[in-house]
Amino acid sequence: MKKKISIVGAPMDLGQLRRGVDMGPSAIRYAGVVERLEGLGYDIHDMGDIEIGRPKSTLDSQSKLRNLHAVVEANVKLKEKVTEIIEKGSFPLILGGDHSIAIGSLAAISQFHKTLGVIWYDAHADLNTAETSPSGNIHGMPLAASIGLGDSSLVNIGGFSPKILPENVVIIGARSIDEGEKILIKEKGIKVFTMHEIDRMGMSNVMEEAINYLKEKVDGVHLSLDLDALDPLYAPGVGTPVVGGLTYRESHLAMEMLAESKLIVSAEFVEVNPILDERNRTGTLAVDLMGSLFGETLL
Repeated sequence: MKKKISIVGAPMDLGQLRRGVDMGPSAIRYAGVVERLEGLGYDIHDMGDIEIGRPKSTLDSQSKLRNLHAVVEANVKLKEKVTEIIEKGSFPLILGGDHSIAIGSLAAISQFHKTLGVIWYDAHADLNTAETSPSGNIHGMPLAASIGLGDSSLVNIGGFSPKILPENVVIIGARSIDEGEKILIKEKGIKVFTMHEIDRMGMSNVMEEAINYLKEKVDGVHLSLDLDALDPLYAPGVGTPVVGGLTYRESHLAMEMLAESKLIVSAEFVEVNPILDERNRTGTLAVDLMGSLFGETLL
């Protein structure tokens, strides 16, 4: 990993209905992310937050997607900011905000890689489109948009599509998958390690298989980590908690193995909602996991 890390916050809460996730970047900063990473020897540049504003909630009359135009506008801004970070030779660390920000992240990062891989660490697959989504919430669609499926205004951010190929995606921790997403996963051959596989195989074997699956065919891996991948026992401050999730130690092991792999070229940590949290436990957990991702070890 590069020794220079540039942090950018994306205080987005427009991709879903529950207020508060726009304060996620502040909660992560308050938990000491800058100090933690500086303590590991990194040169940290905190670029602040992109401007998103407070538009009224809307439902697009044609697509039936919530806040479509505002989400597109915010992701275009994020794409430009992350592009600037990479062009300056720095590692982009993006703080969310809801998971719809991954559309902008991947639009930027994929410009610099011929074959970008993605580890989607999440309780959900986020592979819905307007046709399959039960809610119309765009935070359930960023992975679909990034592989070229869904509303054209989301798919074509940055002027090209797809950003990533389905065969270069690994989903880890899934346990809440909609019917349309299940069909798409099978059609596209997307590699998914559900909680069933993690329980049976163990996290060490899952991560080893995921890393080996990607390393021979990609020229870098983006980590998109939704805090709801972890069980609500450890991460109570998320908007869509799903019981039966990953443990604290399983997640640290996953981050430690990704650090050892030297594949990670960018990362985002999303869906921290301090309003739903307990004394910033989830923001602190995000920082703890970042520590492991960036090389912190027990000894």
